[in-house]
Amino acid sequence: MARAVTTRHRTIATVAAWIVALLIFFPILYTIITSFKSEAEAIQGFSLIPSGTIESYAEVEAQRGYFHFFLNSVILSVGSTVLALIIAVPAAWAMAFSPTRRTKDVLMWMLSTKMMPAVAVLFPIYLIFRNLGLLDSRIGITVMLMLINLPIVVWMLYTYFREIPGEILEAARMDGASLWGEIIYVLTPMAIPGIASTMLLNIILAWNEAFWTLRLTTANAAPLTAFISSFSSPEGLFWAKLSAASTLAIAPILIMGWFSQRQLVRGLTFGAVK
Repeated sequence: MARAVTTRHRTIATVAAWIVALLIFFPILYTIITSFKSEAEAIQGFSLIPSGTIESYAEVEAQRGYFHFFLNSVILSVGSTVLALIIAVPAAWAMAFSPTRRTKDVLMWMLSTKMMPAVAVLFPIYLIFRNLGLLDSRIGITVMLMLINLPIVVWMLYTYFREIPGEILEAARMDGASLWGEIIYVLTPMAIPGIASTMLLNIILAWNEAFWTLRLTTANAAPLTAFISSFSSPEGLFWAKLSAASTLAIAPILIMGWFSQRQLVRGLTFGAVK
C-alpha cells in the first residue's frame, strides 16, 4: 500500500514537473516558430505551424548586423564574470574563513542592493558614466554588469566555501602556504564545482541584462538586448523579425546552458546554493 502511494506521488510530481516545464518553454517555442513565418503570417493570429521561410533571419542580419551585437554580448558577459570572480573569491574566502561579528550584516547589505529598483539610481549612474566618458563603451558596461551581479556571486561562493573544512586550509598554512597560495592552490581547486556554477549563472544574468545595456549603450558596445529592441519602431512591431532577432539572441545561451547543465546542477547541489 505504501509503495503504491509513493508511486502515485512520484507520477503526480513527474506530470506536474512536465506541465511546469512546458509552460515555461512554450513562449520560447512559439517565438522560434514565429521566426519562420512571414510578417503577414505572424500577425494573422495564433498558429503553431511555421511556413518554413527564413526571410526574417536574412532581413535581420542584413539590416542590423547580428555578429557585432553577438560579439559585444560575449565580451560583456564573459568579461564581467571574470572581473566578478576576481573580486568575489577573496571576499567570499574572507567572510567564510575569517568571519567577524559584522559578516552577516555585510552579506545582508550586499543582498539588499539587489532589491533596490534600478530606475532609482539611473540618473546618478548615467551622469557618472557621462562624466567619465564610459557611455557606450565596453569597459563601462562590463564594470556595470559586474557590479549588479557581484552580490549574487559573493553569496554563492560564500555559501559554497562554508562547506569546505577549515582544517584543510589550516594544514596548508602549517605547510607554509601564503595567503594567495592558499586561495589559488588549495581553495580554488576544491571549489571548482561551485565556482563553475557561479560563473555559468553570472554569464546568463549578464547576457540577459537589458535595463542598463539599453540605457548606457547606443551602438558601439550594444549587446543582443539592444539588437532585439531595435526591431520596435514607431511604425509598430515587426513580429516575425522580432522573433527572429529574439531567437538569434537566446540561441547561444540556450545551447551553453544545455551542454553545461550537468556542471551547473552539480555545483548548485554540492553547496553553491543551500
